[in-house]
Amino acid sequence: MGYDHRIAVIHSATAQLTALTGTPPRQIDEPGGGVRIETDVTDALIGQWPRLLAVLDLGATYGLTDTPTGQIAWLRFDLGEGPRP
Repeated sequence: MGYDHRIAVIHSATAQLTALTGTPPRQIDEPGGGVRIETDVTDALIGQWPRLLAVLDLGATYGLTDTPTGQIAWLRFDLGEGPRP
């Protein structure tokens, strides 16, 4: 199996979010070949907003979701039928 740039970017985003938050983000495999990575938004993370936004921008799409317990920042990668990270 050869090098897959998409998987490398997913690993990079995961590592950067872990460094920013101190906790590994959640990774969810989505139907149709997508991967979503999400992390809880804390006050400390808001203080690093430019760095967080740079990581989120690595995804095909990204956003914030309100939940009963706070906000979640997420980014999504489209992998199609390709290899999984």
